[in-house]
Amino acid sequence: MKKIVLTGGGTAGHVTPNLALLPKLQEIGYEVTYMGSLDGIEKKLIADFDLPYYGVPVGKLRRYIDPKNLTDPFKVIKGYSEARKYLKEIKPDVVFSKGGYVSVPIVRAAASLKIPCIIHESDLTPGLANKLCIPKAKNICCNFPETLTKLPKNKAVLTGSPVRAELFTGNADAGRELCNFDTSKPVIMVIGGSTGSVAINKAVRAALPELLKDYQVVHLCGTGRIDNMLLTTPGYAQFEYLKAELKDVMAMCDIVISRAGANAICELLSLNKPNLLIPLSKAASRGDQILNANSFEAQGYSMVLQEEDMDDKILVEKVNELYQNKDKYTEAMKKSTQMNAIDKIIALIEDAVINRP
Repeated sequence: MKKIVLTGGGTAGHVTPNLALLPKLQEIGYEVTYMGSLDGIEKKLIADFDLPYYGVPVGKLRRYIDPKNLTDPFKVIKGYSEARKYLKEIKPDVVFSKGGYVSVPIVRAAASLKIPCIIHESDLTPGLANKLCIPKAKNICCNFPETLTKLPKNKAVLTGSPVRAELFTGNADAGRELCNFDTSKPVIMVIGGSTGSVAINKAVRAALPELLKDYQVVHLCGTGRIDNMLLTTPGYAQFEYLKAELKDVMAMCDIVISRAGANAICELLSLNKPNLLIPLSKAASRGDQILNANSFEAQGYSMVLQEEDMDDKILVEKVNELYQNKDKYTEAMKKSTQMNAIDKIIALIEDAVINRP
């Protein structure tokens, strides 16, 4: 049996694409093991999938001054040592990494053992963790045409992002039942990333009196961010987070308001959902979401509203404009070449195994 180690973590976006690959990998005969941090989100997210899990110490890679910058390099060194030990035990034919600081010691340990590594860069520009892994990778998969110019030409492959197959099996009627909606008005889905967005939550709730005149709104607002004052508002449904039900809500919605995390927008692209992207501001990030959003806007897949420009009135105007032009965005997305990511990535994995030195 062929063996593969999946790695990636730190956020849900560094884990869910790995889980999207899992059914196909198992179907074609791979024994799959997951390696991540000792107690990170990746360990929790894969707990339902009955996979062997190996945790190693990891140190976060920061671009800012922090006292932990003095100690975390030692965690990375220890993680590298333990990853080598576990990889010698597992003996995988290939490693696939979705990135995040969790992956650095594991990818570099695998490369030291001559195990081929394929990594995936979600954002338009490579993050620090992947920059440290790129020299050791056989191939680097990416989501955006612009990213190809920022990677070694002999390694870069435009694949798009793996999307969970279950998202294509949603039932709109089940979504309406979950939200207590009907078919009298179109549905807006609001999603602010895996932990929610205070800025988007505030603007959407301020805009509700206007939005609810013409739409129904389902709001994934993040853990601890339910507004109890709005629990009985007709046409408005709040959830901290959805797992199994997400596919039904996706099937039900007509348009989406979203952050511009790479995996989230690739899911919207695959599902052909017209969307208004509100990227995380550069003041709160390295600016990757802004670049992601601008790329999707340039390709005709999305409308973009910068967080600094957002208030409830502008949000309503943008939503109305998006809904009126939704067919234009849907048609553009249907023509995208950033599809079939799972098949493209599996082909790279198979080639790495067959041609392993």
